[in-house]
Amino acid sequence: MNTTTAATAAVPPPLPRARDPKLRRMANVLRALAMDAVEQAKSGDPGMPMGMADVATVLFTQFLRFDPLLPDWPDRDRFVLSAGHGSMLLYALLHLTGYPDMTIDELKRFRQLGSRTAGDPERGHAGGIETTTGPLGQGIGNSVVMALAERMLAAEFGEEIVDHHTYVLASDGDLMQGVSHEAASLAGHLGLSRLIVLYDDISISIDGPTELSFSDDPLLRFRAYDWAAERIDGHDHVAVAAAIERAQRSDHPSLIACRTTIAFGAPTKAGTAAAHGAPLGATEIAGARERLGWNEPPFVIPEDIRAEWREAGARGQPLRRAWEGRLQALAAERRGEFLRRQRGELPSGLDKAVATLCDDFRRANAKIAIRQGSGTVLDGLTRVVPELVGGSADLTPSNNTKAKDQKDVRRGDYSGRYIRYASANTVWRRQ
Repeated sequence: MNTTTAATAAVPPPLPRARDPKLRRMANVLRALAMDAVEQAKSGDPGMPMGMADVATVLFTQFLRFDPLLPDWPDRDRFVLSAGHGSMLLYALLHLTGYPDMTIDELKRFRQLGSRTAGDPERGHAGGIETTTGPLGQGIGNSVVMALAERMLAAEFGEEIVDHHTYVLASDGDLMQGVSHEAASLAGHLGLSRLIVLYDDISISIDGPTELSFSDDPLLRFRAYDWAAERIDGHDHVAVAAAIERAQRSDHPSLIACRTTIAFGAPTKAGTAAAHGAPLGATEIAGARERLGWNEPPFVIPEDIRAEWREAGARGQPLRRAWEGRLQALAAERRGEFLRRQRGELPSGLDKAVATLCDDFRRANAKIAIRQGSGTVLDGLTRVVPELVGGSADLTPSNNTKAKDQKDVRRGDYSGRYIRYASANTVWRRQ
């Protein structure tokens, strides 16, 4: 556990030597931007971005498929920052890789009213923010749905059109929440192998060591959910890359527990709760800059490092163009159907179908239970809205939630439109 106190850290040990100095410098700019933005805002969490900077650098430079110039490219990889309290890590990554609306001025306005850089990531504030997070566990829950949607769309449109991964950066707090347990169980049950969770395994919470309230072993728990799970040194770039490669080859969803030091580089607060959710302070930041070998003023990015990050951001453009070529090769009707769903537009025949259902109910004027009427409506809607997906938590016959033309989504067969799960009932649209 990384439970070093401020007293014992008065004479900090030397930082481990980076196996790839270039990647360490690229990671250090993430650390510097996080320190600077949180300090300027006098609020926020610098510890997680500083600790997970090495993991994020490996992911964004070597694995993540994305294109900042077309942030909503449908077959991009998804990156979900479930640990939303460390939002400056995401904002710094978006700025460095070239998302046009995440400027250096937005980083300077971190947590200010009207900025794109909210304390926790907000979907719609800037390109590259895949979902709103903040409430712990929410990002993991959302990512399971994203990974399931990817498999369902691939089953319908083919893997030449839909073939991407969903990556999640999660914290100890995320894995403590009940929603993450339920979502992870479903992901394992359905074999969502394109889902890879990078767990910031720091054993530190705001109150202190996580052992104050958390003593289960997440790796054993996730293995019981039928996940692949392993623990690595999150500051070893080679180990991080090798673990992601193993996860990509796995037939199971993967949890990679990355042992990191919160506020990596800080002279007295690294590895302590003092770096969890509060600015480091000017003296500590000066010491961190010295230890990291970072001599630039606040918010200044050396041009060579900026160029390396922009090169990483441009990696996805050829992949995106190749995908666009495959999309154009689809039959016009299938291509149009895929794009309609991506735009969030409802089918053209929906209004007529709803009107017909209403007329039928008026003519019948029958005294029926609401759940019976709901079942009839679902039977009608699923015929004209192919992306309408239903499900139930062991209440299918009681609540009539399964339409007559729906079949189950199963591990290895994602062509169905009905999900059996262990949480509250819902009906959602697959996009």
